[in-house]
Amino acid sequence: MVKFFYPLVENPYRPKDIKEGIKVLKSNRLTIGSKTLSFEQAFTKKLKVKNSLMVNSGSSANLLALQCLINPYRKKRLKRGDEVIVPSLCWSTSLWPIIQSGLKPVFVDVDIFTLNIDLNDLKKKINKKTKAILLVHVLGNCTDMDELMKIKIKNNLFLIEDTCESLGSKYRNKYLGTFGDFSSFSFYSSHQISSGEGGMICCKNNEDLEILKSLRSHGWSRGLKKEKNIASNNKNLDKRFIFYNSGFNLRPTDIAASIGHSQFKDLDKFIIARALNRKNIKNEFYKNKKISKHIHIIEQTNNVNPSWFGIPMFVSKKIKKNEFIKKIERLGIETRPIISGNFLKQPSIKKYQINPGKKLKNADFINDYGFFIGLPITRLTQSKIKKMVNCFEKSL
Repeated sequence: MVKFFYPLVENPYRPKDIKEGIKVLKSNRLTIGSKTLSFEQAFTKKLKVKNSLMVNSGSSANLLALQCLINPYRKKRLKRGDEVIVPSLCWSTSLWPIIQSGLKPVFVDVDIFTLNIDLNDLKKKINKKTKAILLVHVLGNCTDMDELMKIKIKNNLFLIEDTCESLGSKYRNKYLGTFGDFSSFSFYSSHQISSGEGGMICCKNNEDLEILKSLRSHGWSRGLKKEKNIASNNKNLDKRFIFYNSGFNLRPTDIAASIGHSQFKDLDKFIIARALNRKNIKNEFYKNKKISKHIHIIEQTNNVNPSWFGIPMFVSKKIKKNEFIKKIERLGIETRPIISGNFLKQPSIKKYQINPGKKLKNADFINDYGFFIGLPITRLTQSKIKKMVNCFEKSL
């Protein structure tokens, strides 16, 4: 087994993060509680969103957003068969909650220079059945949000921002995840901050927040603003165990919340550190004639102040990507596809008989030539960057 000198993810947990987790362990209150609430409040304040609710993963956040949109307690809701637009460059749990909620995904191509949704293709795919867009902000980058919001408003669409890869990124000084009706964030170990497993869902109105709270926790009425009214209307039931809605158990633990909150306090420091490492790597790569000829590093979109956690790039068409990846990993640099590549190529699409529509050439190109490497928060030494340059040069 190869030992990577440059892994995708270094240990993200600092002693002070672990110390916060240990405090919770010693308190004997490990499940959802005050630490979770404190993290939710800090998240809401920093990002300037209306409501934040912590869950056990970013995937669960996506599921809750879609389930909320079809929920019978919601005044305006989606109906079975309504269409939801999703970029073909996505994670599995960006797509599957659409299908699990009885809705129809419509795949849109992506922009080859930003990796984000192609707005021209998006416009072509909108029809009378289109009711929502599930937008994926890819690896700290985003599309032209001014134009996207015009499309949303003109067509009266719901917008869910999958911001799992882009916590801390800003478009025109406004955080990604604050534009849509719902947004999801992930605190998995490889992302901008980590709580081990964990995520956050944000929404803009209190009606949705109440639905999300109930869905997150079994469908209980417990903790809802109208809990007392629900109890008074159901006097034959134990008021502690009234199941007001459908539901899941997608709650986080206070251990995860305490670790995540500790990291969240230093998010801005992490962003600066990763940006510096990225700049230094990019500068050294492009000084090398062979690398600059065959490797293209994705740049930020106009008006975006990105929060990177990896460096997405392409090899030129003259390079056989699979052979290159094998070589570079043998030399100690770990890589992975950009998200999952073109998701339409995944076997689950055929197995579940999902109609992908027409071929999407840009997503295919990214699938065939794209990959990314990690980006740590610890400052990279010049000698390590030089070693990376030598590995790339030997592998091309």
